[in-house]
Formats: sequence, structure tokens, C-alpha cells
Amino acid sequence: MPITRREFVLGGLGAGVAGAAGLVLARQPGGKTPGAPAAAPGAGAIPSAGGGSTKDGILVLLTLYGGNDGLNTLIPYEDGNYLGGRSALGYQPNEVLPLGDGLAFHPNLKGMKGLWDAKQLAIVRGVGYPNPNRSHFRSMDIWQSAVPDDQEITGWVGRWLDKTGDDPLRALSIGGSLPRIFGGDSAAGAAIPVGELTLPGGPTVHSAFAAASEPSAGASPLAARVAQSGKDLLTVDDAIAHLLAGQPANSDATAGSTSLEGTGGANSLTPQLDLVARLVKAGSPTRVYGVSLGGFDTHANEKATHAGLMADVDTAVTAFFKSLEGSPEGSRVVLVAYSEFGRRVAANGSGGTDHGTAAPMFVAGPRVKGGFYGDEPSLTNLDNGDLKFTTDFRSVYATLLEQLIGVEAKASLGKPFVAVPFL
Repeated sequence: MPITRREFVLGGLGAGVAGAAGLVLARQPGGKTPGAPAAAPGAGAIPSAGGGSTKDGILVLLTLYGGNDGLNTLIPYEDGNYLGGRSALGYQPNEVLPLGDGLAFHPNLKGMKGLWDAKQLAIVRGVGYPNPNRSHFRSMDIWQSAVPDDQEITGWVGRWLDKTGDDPLRALSIGGSLPRIFGGDSAAGAAIPVGELTLPGGPTVHSAFAAASEPSAGASPLAARVAQSGKDLLTVDDAIAHLLAGQPANSDATAGSTSLEGTGGANSLTPQLDLVARLVKAGSPTRVYGVSLGGFDTHANEKATHAGLMADVDTAVTAFFKSLEGSPEGSRVVLVAYSEFGRRVAANGSGGTDHGTAAPMFVAGPRVKGGFYGDEPSLTNLDNGDLKFTTDFRSVYATLLEQLIGVEAKASLGKPFVAVPFL
């Protein structure tokens, strides 16, 4: 059966750097920094008085792979039903960091509490979707495609790329592979590692790869896309090398990180966000970045594991925003943290929690209107032992697309959703 262009772009080299996962190249010093290709006129772009986009924000998507326990992250410590369902696993009122409305942060989120106090952190409560799925893979597909009721292979960021141009620098995923969220029908973001890009063989192999990446006259659309993928990889590689030349790595980038590995990749969060900060300050044309941390599937011995993960997130996010202080580009950044689902209200018999449904999302940055958004789910009015969602996650995406990126949400999400006014 013939393969379609869409299947190729998302399944192999087309998504590759579209996927720097498959081929990685040694950065070549001294070359000319490639300019960002001009974006196509944005279908659904929200015009300003001057004819351009009204929004110029930079979005950083933090994926917490495994299903973060929202009830031990944003803790309803004044609700007696909280400890009633997880007495050994839960936290006492004197252990938490109160925020208001009977809610508190995990004790290891002191830096995040600082963002909250500065009114630069929004907490969207009870986020989920209708008919929730408790499979890691299917639920993450839903979150990344933004299509709960169909098997959609493109991502909501990828569909934005489809509409607004195919510059591979517009969306960068930090890690060894390109997640679904960054794949479109005809365009895709790029996946880049935290460390140096290297291809055995040196300049000779680099030159040969560059020659092979030039489209041949009369090439089929599929062959042309293969060649374009290689060309995109070279473009991204050279651009990043020049952008980072004047942005040395933070020597403390790995301090305080437990380097937990999981579905999100082998890199710890702090070096990923350090790389993003350096690219932002260097003026990269990237509008959307993706970073991740795994290890959140806490079926057993959760308390210590989750505490370590909370410390990692807090250390990385706090250092990230600290490094952006005073930077004009840094003032444009909004970081959004999400997971594929929360955990069940009651602890299991192994000192952990099983797959649940609704959980909070966190939105941070200088442009954010800090505070609570959405209703806190009830701990007694449950859906078969799970929290009922009160905010559709696509409302958060719609807000980001329209108020931060500057395009109509419908073009990416298929239909309009009520905005959440955190921007």
C-alpha cells in the first residue's frame, strides 16, 4: 500500500528535524548564520493595526511524563477528605506552602511559591477532557494532538506550523526525538539534544550529507521531502551553533537535579531549560519550545519519589526564570506545565497512587496574570473514584494560541474554546 505524504512526514525523516534524532551533525564553526525563512502568511492570524500579529510571546511546554499526582502538588490541605484518602501519603497542614482558598503547594515547590507571590504564576484547576482515558500513551496522544475523540496523528503545535510556515526553527523540542505535539501535516518542528551534535566522520561526512540534501531536478514529492529534511537539519544545526556561540552554558545547570529518566527522555530538566534560556536570550526565532521530565508514574513508594520530582521541577523552573531576568526576550516567555493525567484520590496498597483523571496545569512568566483559574474539583463528588474535570485543556491551548502566539485557535483546535484569562 503506498505511503501518504502525511504518514511519511510524521513517521520518518520528514518529522526528523524535522528530527535531529536520526542524524546528528558536528557543528561547523565559522559559517554564515542562516536567516530564519520568512513565514507564510498565517491562516487565521490575528491582525494588528499595523497588519502583523498582535502577539509575540514565546511558549515553553513542560511535559511531565507518567501522570503527575496533582493532589500532592496542589494540595487541598484544609479538606478533611484529602488525608482521609491518603493518610500516609498526604501532607499535614504544617508541612505545606499555603496559597489561599484552602490550597497549598508541595513543600518542595518553594521557588514556584515565589512566582506565585510575585503574581507570575497561574494555576488552572481541574484540567481534563470528556470521557478520560487512563492509558499513558493514549491520554498523552490526546493532550498532544488536542483531539480526544479521534486518532489524530498531528499535534496542535504542528497544525499551527502547517498554517504559518515551515521554518524548522519555529518550534524546537529539546531531546532525542520529536513528540507528536510538534508534527503537522506538511511541516514539523525540530528535535535537538542538550549536548553537542556529532556525526562520526567529520567535515567529509558533513559535506556529503549537505550535498545529498539538495533536491534533485524532477524528484518525486517524497524524495524532495527527504532532501528537505536533511537541509532543515543543517539549517537548524548551523543556526543553533551561531546562536549559542555568545551564550555560554550555565555551569550550575545540573546542580540540584536528580537526573531522573522516564518517558520524557534521558535528560534532566535543568539542562534542558538552561538550553532554552540561552536560545531565548540569543534571539532565536523559535516561538514554541518543548522540554520534559519523566518518572511521574508513582504506583508505589510515591512520597519520596514525587518529592524528588517536585524538587527537580522547582529547581529547574526557578533557575530558568532567574536566568531570563533583565532580558527583553525573556519578558516574552510563558512556561506551561502539564501531564497526561492526575492520580486517583485514594492511595493504593503500595504506598502510591494509580492512574486518575483531572489535575492542575501551571502557567508561569512575567506576562501571566497570577492566581487561580477554574473550579477546584470535589473530593467527594467523584467519577468512579476519580476527580471530575472542570476545565477543558483545549481552553488553555486556545488562550495560548490567541493571546501569546497570535493566531486563531480554531485553525489548530478545530473549533473555538472559551479562553482562560491568565494572559
